[in-house]
Amino acid sequence: MTLLELADVTASYGPVQVLEGVSLSVPENGAVGILGANGAGKTTTLRAISGTVRASGRILFDGTDIRGMRPDRVAALGIAHVPEGRGTLGDLTVRENLRVGAYLRKDAKGVATDIDYCLDLFPNLQDRIRSNASALSGGEQQMLAVGRAIMSKPRLLLLDEASLGLAPSTAKDVYDAIRRLRTESGIAMVVVEQNANLAFSLVDSATVLETGRNVLTGTSAELRGMDEIRRAYLGG
Repeated sequence: MTLLELADVTASYGPVQVLEGVSLSVPENGAVGILGANGAGKTTTLRAISGTVRASGRILFDGTDIRGMRPDRVAALGIAHVPEGRGTLGDLTVRENLRVGAYLRKDAKGVATDIDYCLDLFPNLQDRIRSNASALSGGEQQMLAVGRAIMSKPRLLLLDEASLGLAPSTAKDVYDAIRRLRTESGIAMVVVEQNANLAFSLVDSATVLETGRNVLTGTSAELRGMDEIRRAYLGG
């Protein structure tokens, strides 16, 4: 069953058109990657889904047309967006940031259980639970951003450059936790990632964007085997 479908999606910032007919689909419990150079339209695709940029075309989530919806309504339907740059609330503690992620929920016991799950998923945060987010390392802030997103109990997680600015070992730890989350929760994912090796370790399939258009789409195994993908994204 298809959970998310984009068909011929276009989007602009003022007079500058960034997406020119992007299409992709994400099955229930599936994970799809978006690869491409800087400026290809990867982040804008996620913003079109979450409602933070105006778009045309068709964006269906579980059969509902969400194009043009306010971001808060999109979030309430079950879509959580972890933006590039993390966006943690620096003046709030780790625990308070996690609680912010659950602001739409009414099940206090479930919220407490899920905070414990996030701390188990990201053990570094357990030791910093009373620290302000501004005092965390970059890797810890990224872990917190993911944890805050999953506190809303989403059906779809949008991840934008989760490894950006992180040391390789820290990026691996973050992706190990996200893979565990996917296995244990069944949350569907759309993953924008410059590090294609990390992306392919998580996603089932991917699409490559160039200047706002899909130019290649295939399974992770198919794309890994293409010479142009190895040269451009895998260092081969």
